[in-house]
Amino acid sequence: MAYFYGLMPAYSTHTDEQLYEMLQGDDQEAFTEIYQRYWKVLYQRASAMLHDGQLAQDIVQEVFISLWNRRHEAQIEKLAAYLHQAVRFQELKALHRLQSDTAFYDRLASITQDLIHHEPLLYSEMERIVRTLLDRLPEDQRRILRMSREEGLTYRQIAEKTGISIKTVEKKISLSLRAIRKGMDGSFPLILSLALAAQSGLRHL
Repeated sequence: MAYFYGLMPAYSTHTDEQLYEMLQGDDQEAFTEIYQRYWKVLYQRASAMLHDGQLAQDIVQEVFISLWNRRHEAQIEKLAAYLHQAVRFQELKALHRLQSDTAFYDRLASITQDLIHHEPLLYSEMERIVRTLLDRLPEDQRRILRMSREEGLTYRQIAEKTGISIKTVEKKISLSLRAIRKGMDGSFPLILSLALAAQSGLRHL
């Protein structure tokens, strides 16, 4: 790295393309600038999607560690797009590992909204899968789940509208969420492969 009159270059003035080229040359200061430039926005995005600050932090850290470790092999021209896609891919992996049915559905809804704007093909595939799983539910479970998740009704309000007990509403929603989660488990290899393909495609834009 050249110096001018003994002064270090102002990394903050470099473009993403320049910083990535310097990163490929093992410039740690360039990596630090990339990290400082994108850490906060990536963390905020992941936290909003996952509703879990610690998990979001771990995901973003993993993305940056991967960026440094793969600096000699990855060909990235759109750095910001690549980083956002990498975080999105890690979000999907985290969703796949989630054990709680209710939290799974909530995070799935958040991530799906994000995919509408950034990954329409991936969104279309996930929407198709979820729609198929919903159609497989018994009619009463499907109706109650939609009243809860789409209309925002409380268990008590649903019980009053359907004439069943609150405990029965809770049980039917739990059964529905569990069925959707189990159904998604079998589809995740395809979903993750599509997300990975989108992420890889950004390296050659």
